[in-house]
Amino acid sequence: MERAMPGRSGIGGRLLAGLTFAVALTVSLPAAMAQDATPAAKDAAPAAKSDVPPLKIELNRLEPAGEACRTYMLVDNSRGPALKSLKVDLFAFDTEGVAQKRLAVELGPVQEKKTVVRLFDFAGLACPKIGRLLLNDVLACEGGDATRETCLERIEPATKTSAAFDR
Repeated sequence: MERAMPGRSGIGGRLLAGLTFAVALTVSLPAAMAQDATPAAKDAAPAAKSDVPPLKIELNRLEPAGEACRTYMLVDNSRGPALKSLKVDLFAFDTEGVAQKRLAVELGPVQEKKTVVRLFDFAGLACPKIGRLLLNDVLACEGGDATRETCLERIEPATKTSAAFDR
């Protein structure tokens, strides 16, 4: 003869199972709701960044200039406010990925809704040796509400050369 265990069968067992389920649901529901809210908050953040117009800087051309590599930079500020100064810290890497030269370059002033070309030389570096140009930092950015940080966020690097250009 089987003996029923208290709390395991009948109405009492079903009541205990229902109560356990209700407690588990009460504990897990707030956590699930918090997880659902997190992606919405993450999705909202990029929208704020899109309000800031991009500042496109393109590595447009590299050409030999004696013992140097002349660099042509296209600064496209066609959608942004005027910048009195835009000074950037650049690193040139060789085709093996080894840092070769560091250069601070003034790309400003750049008028409001204007695109300009700036030239500068990497002295003592042959153009075919440049495999990558890194926008290491923004050293100065002046004009309107601009700060170093906001200018760095706005910059979208691009290249028309065989050398990569990124930040």
